[in-house]
Amino acid sequence: MGTVKTLNKWANAHTYIPLDIIRIALGVFLFIKGTAFVTNIQSLVELVQPLKGWGGTMLLMHYIAPAHMVGGVMIAFGLLTRWSTLSQIPILVGAVMINFVGEMQTGNFITSIIVLMLLVFFTVYGSGKHSADYYFKMQQ
Repeated sequence: MGTVKTLNKWANAHTYIPLDIIRIALGVFLFIKGTAFVTNIQSLVELVQPLKGWGGTMLLMHYIAPAHMVGGVMIAFGLLTRWSTLSQIPILVGAVMINFVGEMQTGNFITSIIVLMLLVFFTVYGSGKHSADYYFKMQQ
């Protein structure tokens, strides 16, 4: 718990608006990706196709879209940012690995790597001053 408080103090002292804009853009991107999976379930089925023989693909398909949608909104508003990013990291690790198991799609691979790096960054950095987390913390 002391580590999280230390990270929050450091993040609040080193808050920059461009980082907040990147956090919001990341959240909006994940939300849009989640809604795209919901509206076009066939694209998600095609993405998970290399894992077809491994079991749990139906569970995976029902986890990815809602997690992206809910997590994206929470990241964009800066609400429970570290928990939201931690829930997204396994999905993005899977997205990176699918490119090695199945057919390599360079565009999806690069996008997955960038989003994964941003998620890891915001897991460590937190939400910053311009977020719902900071607002609720200051209300106490």
